Amino acid sequence: MTGHKMDELKETANAGGWVDGETKVLEAPADHGTELRLWLRLLTCSTLVETEVRRRLREEFDSTLPRFDLMAQLERAPDGMVLGEVSKRMMVSPGNITVLVERLAESGHISRTTSPTDRRVQIIALTPFGRAEFEKMAAAHADWIGDLFGTLSAKDGGILLDELGKLKRSIVASLAKGS
Repeated sequence: MTGHKMDELKETANAGGWVDGETKVLEAPADHGTELRLWLRLLTCSTLVETEVRRRLREEFDSTLPRFDLMAQLERAPDGMVLGEVSKRMMVSPGNITVLVERLAESGHISRTTSPTDRRVQIIALTPFGRAEFEKMAAAHADWIGDLFGTLSAKDGGILLDELGKLKRSIVASLAKGS
């Protein structure tokens, strides 16, 4: 990284009033390889976006990111889903899903029914109210992401998406070797 680029990144971080792991690495760049700096850049970007999305969900919809994520999974499954499948898709424990389901059921956003084939299994689905509320949140969410990624050109966005796809495949391949 050139001196100008390092100064620019430090200035950006300081202007925002935050210092992240990536910015701290600039103090001793020789101690960190490209892979570590890339990891820190990805983590920083992810954390910045997630923090802002959480803030906006809370302020504009009195909701949380986990609730939004659960509703997003259910929106894609009009006939509902069993808790275990939701847990796998969201990569969280069934216990965490149970708490979210309870809260969303109490608020009228989702329904719970017993599986006709196995009375021990519950199927959860968005209610019409939940679907309408999710549609409002999803539209706002898309606008927020568009705003946060706004200075990235369509071409650069496509390149970044392709490159991150390569990274994902590399990570999955590495994880498969360790299994």
